[in-house]
Amino acid sequence: MAFVIAEPCIGVKDKACVLVCPVDCIYESDDQLVINPNECIDCGACEPECPVDAIFDEVELPDQWKDFTEKNAKWFDAHPDAQPCTSRPE
Repeated sequence: MAFVIAEPCIGVKDKACVLVCPVDCIYESDDQLVINPNECIDCGACEPECPVDAIFDEVELPDQWKDFTEKNAKWFDAHPDAQPCTSRPE
């Protein structure tokens, strides 16, 4: 996984990051947005767009939020048919 969405996103789910994601790898869970670790291309476009600074490169994830790497990945295991948020009109 290249990028991880951490605790500051909980309850916020601002989708500014979705608008810049070139591969639509950002999904909406019950409490936050999550990045699909198998789809993320490590471009970093989403990180500066997050208004609550919740997106981190996995290697730069603050220690207090290290468990969000696993939380994001497990969400996709539990939701194999989930559809990404999209920046394109449907």
